[in-house]
Amino acid sequence: MKIYRTVNPVAYENTYYLENDHSLILVDPGSDWPSIQRKIEQIGKPIAAILLTHTHYDHIMSLENVRQHYHFPPVYVHQAEASWLSSPIDNLSGLDRHADLEDVICKDAEFLYNIRSNYHLADFHFYVLETPGHSAGGVSIVFPEDHFVLSGDALFRETIGRTDLPTGNTDQLLTSIKEELFTLPSSYSVYPGHGSETSIGHEKMFNPFFRQP
Repeated sequence: MKIYRTVNPVAYENTYYLENDHSLILVDPGSDWPSIQRKIEQIGKPIAAILLTHTHYDHIMSLENVRQHYHFPPVYVHQAEASWLSSPIDNLSGLDRHADLEDVICKDAEFLYNIRSNYHLADFHFYVLETPGHSAGGVSIVFPEDHFVLSGDALFRETIGRTDLPTGNTDQLLTSIKEELFTLPSSYSVYPGHGSETSIGHEKMFNPFFRQP
């Protein structure tokens, strides 16, 4: 599998493209629609699915553009945030501090995640872990054959996601990371929703939120 990334200007959010021999999975289509479209066209393969790690506005700003331009690929989301797709208040785009942004209003997702179930889509194999704490429906997506996890806004390189937004909870996030992500093999790469790639082993050793004194 090949993995590519677009760093979007709004919140420096990462959109990921997972490519196999004949298909593409898109993860968290952010604000830079022209760049996202260029990358999809460059890859030149049909989109098997759009996977959302959560539904804060910066992770879904190009969702409807992708749907409309690429034959409406199915969208997957956690049940706790399914209604946020169409709610600017819940996805945070409608807050007063984001008055410079248009409200983000998306249509319903086609599928809700079955947690820990094995998905086999267009020869991609993955499963989904619940990692709330940044938001109520935050998930991380594990590709076991390829030894990596997409951690959304739960775990970043040497830090964690913010927990001061609605439904955020620091203790819950720390527990999510320790019990769900840190039980993965240390060799697994971590592709976060913001910032650079890391690994489970690196975070166990160097992340100040978990490093033992």
